[in-house]
Amino acid sequence: MAVPPAYADLGKSAKDIFNKGYGYGVLKLDVKTKSQSGVMEFATSGSNNTDTGKSGGHLETKYKMSELGLSFNQKWNTDNTLTTEITIEDQLAKGLKLALDTSFVPNTGKKSAKLKTGYKREFVNVGCDLDFDMAGPTVHGAAVLGYEGWLAGYQLAFDTAKSKLTQNNFALGYKAGDFQLHTNVNDGTEFGGSIFQKVNSKLETAVHLAWTAGSNNTRFGIGAKYQLDNDATLSAKVNNACLVGVGYTQTLRPGVKLTLSGLIDGKNVNGGGHKVGMGFELEA
Repeated sequence: MAVPPAYADLGKSAKDIFNKGYGYGVLKLDVKTKSQSGVMEFATSGSNNTDTGKSGGHLETKYKMSELGLSFNQKWNTDNTLTTEITIEDQLAKGLKLALDTSFVPNTGKKSAKLKTGYKREFVNVGCDLDFDMAGPTVHGAAVLGYEGWLAGYQLAFDTAKSKLTQNNFALGYKAGDFQLHTNVNDGTEFGGSIFQKVNSKLETAVHLAWTAGSNNTRFGIGAKYQLDNDATLSAKVNNACLVGVGYTQTLRPGVKLTLSGLIDGKNVNGGGHKVGMGFELEA
C-alpha cells in the first residue's frame, strides 16, 4: 500500500465534492505565477463579500531550494498579518518533514510560532506540532495507519498550561480505487461519516452524515461533480436544510479559469436571500 494520507486529509475526496467549485457570496480574483526556473512562485488573491461589503486579500511568495530540500514561504494579508514558514524535507531522513511557522502583527505587536514535524512512509503517516504560547505550549499530534485499503487514525491536542486534553478524535476508513468510506468521532460527542464514489471517468458523487450527541438533529448532504467536457465542470449539492448549491467551472484558455456558483434556499424560493458568487483564476 502507498503512504496513507495525513489525518486532516482523511475523507478528502468527499470533502472536495462539497467544497470545491463553490464560492457563493464572494467575488474573488486569484493570480498565480512563477519564475522560468520554477524556483520562485508568486500568488495574490483579492475578494469581496457581497453580504458585508468587506474586501480582503493576500500576497504570497515561495522560494524553493530543491537540492537542499528547503522552501521559504512568506505571506501578507490585508489584516496586516505577516507569516513566514521555513520547511526542510527528506534531508535528515527520507519521509521526515520539519517546519517553523511564525506570524507577526505589526499593529499590535502580537507574535506566534509553531514547530511542525511530520514523518511518512509505507503504512504510516504521523505528525506532531508544537504551538508556542506564553502561558505554555499546546501539543498537537496525529497518526494514521494504513493496510490493504483500511485506514485508522487518531488526533489529539494537549494544553500543557492547563494539563488538559483539548482534542480527542478517532477516524476509521476504507479506500479502494473508485470508492472511499470515512467515519470519525470527535471528542466523543461529534459523529460523522462520508462516502465517495467515482461512478465513471466523468461523474463523481459523495454523501456525508453528521450527528451530535444529545441532539436529535442528523445533518446530511448529497453532492456530485460532472465533467461536461475537457474544459467545463458542473457541481451540485443539497443538504437536509434544503439548501441547494450549484457551481459551474469553465477553463476559458490554458491558465484562465472562471467559476460561477449559487446557493438557493429551497424552503424559501420566492423569499429571496439567495446567494451568487464569481471567481476568476489566472495562472502563468
